[in-house]
Amino acid sequence: MLSRQYLRENPDVVRRTLADRGMADDVDLDRLLEIDEEWRSLKSEGDDLRHERNEVSDRIGRLKAEGKDDEAQAAIERSQELKERLAEVEARTDELEADLEAGLMELPNVPHDDVPVGADESDNVETRRHGFDDSRDLPDTIVPHYDLGADLDIIDEARGAKTTGAGFYFLKGDGARLEHALIQFMLDVHREQGYVDLFPPVPVKSASMEGTGQLPKFAEDAYRVGGAETDDYDDDDLWLCPTAEVPVTNMYADDILLSDDLPLKHQAYTPNFRREAGEHGTETRGIVRVHQFNKVELVNFVDPAESYDRLDGLVDEAEEVLRRLGLPYRVLTLCTGDLTFASAKTYDIEVWAPGTDADDGPDRGGRWLEVSSASNFEDFQARRAGLRYRPERHESATYLHTLNASGTAVGRVMVAILEYYQNDDGTVTVPEALRPYMGDQAVIEGHEKVGESAVGAGERE
Repeated sequence: MLSRQYLRENPDVVRRTLADRGMADDVDLDRLLEIDEEWRSLKSEGDDLRHERNEVSDRIGRLKAEGKDDEAQAAIERSQELKERLAEVEARTDELEADLEAGLMELPNVPHDDVPVGADESDNVETRRHGFDDSRDLPDTIVPHYDLGADLDIIDEARGAKTTGAGFYFLKGDGARLEHALIQFMLDVHREQGYVDLFPPVPVKSASMEGTGQLPKFAEDAYRVGGAETDDYDDDDLWLCPTAEVPVTNMYADDILLSDDLPLKHQAYTPNFRREAGEHGTETRGIVRVHQFNKVELVNFVDPAESYDRLDGLVDEAEEVLRRLGLPYRVLTLCTGDLTFASAKTYDIEVWAPGTDADDGPDRGGRWLEVSSASNFEDFQARRAGLRYRPERHESATYLHTLNASGTAVGRVMVAILEYYQNDDGTVTVPEALRPYMGDQAVIEGHEKVGESAVGAGERE
């Protein structure tokens, strides 16, 4: 979160941030500044009242000792007046404190100076592409992953919807093996890059969600497990993990790390759960936008002076997964209007899915699928979660910087593999890097369907 001091000293920067992010109407900044001004005025008055009350208390004792009962009685009455006024001031100060904290929680991070200003994803800036110059020969007709998965009987959306609901699916046979292979492959790649493995809890507290910025802004997108259905969040609430960023970042909440600990690099595989509310709910076919998905998350805790160099390294570490899999992709710099709430700067890595119907892919058709967002949050999350370090052992603790990236989104990488590596005969070539994780299997040929519903189901409608 932004500090109170930053808000006081840089109101124009915060105002510009809200405008550049398209959030000018979401926060009443003038009212927040008024609350802060009244809070500071009352805090000063409260300090003065306490100081005077202490002086009066001392005077009462002296007057009584000197036998000046009338003056002592007047001092007692003044002490009572001070007590009553101080109670009023403290009550109002507490009320303003709560309002101020709530208002600060609604303010997004300030974008880095070199983040392009733009309204939405159409204003993002492509930084580079990789893997198109030597891409493989593709079939004349590329079957979208949702049809191919059904043909091979490795993706079963219908039965997922039957057991759980829309937006959930079964992976079967080689589909499940491919998912497991991708997870282990990604973990091994990042372990080579110096990441320490974690297996975090899946449910997380409200405080953890607030620490990384998911609450209160994105409550509607998360699955709430415990607590009442209200806007009052406390530690009795639990939420299904929307991303491993939440538990991993908060594992050091209110701790003080040492400079020797940094950079601290953790990776974690988790299943993730999101409602994906709003316009995204219109995408109902396939496994691109679903309510449960697997992801390997990379979380870094770094010295503030090194955080932007580390961001470049983090992007490269996530890209390495796609390079080894031989999948074409591109890297984008997100504009202000497409940044996440907590991010100061973000690069998106998008893999090319040539068979999925869309018109926003390269010249050869298909579309881009985001598989990683590599973000530098600077000290925004650290202030919310209480993440600090000592530059030197004798120095005062200060806030560190946090970064994270998906390393990568497993389901969407699977979509890209099924579409990019499919063959004319409807089979799928397993990328060489994954074959050791699938018992050296080189081709996915699919399975015979089971049950009466499989009879006569040889052709797609």
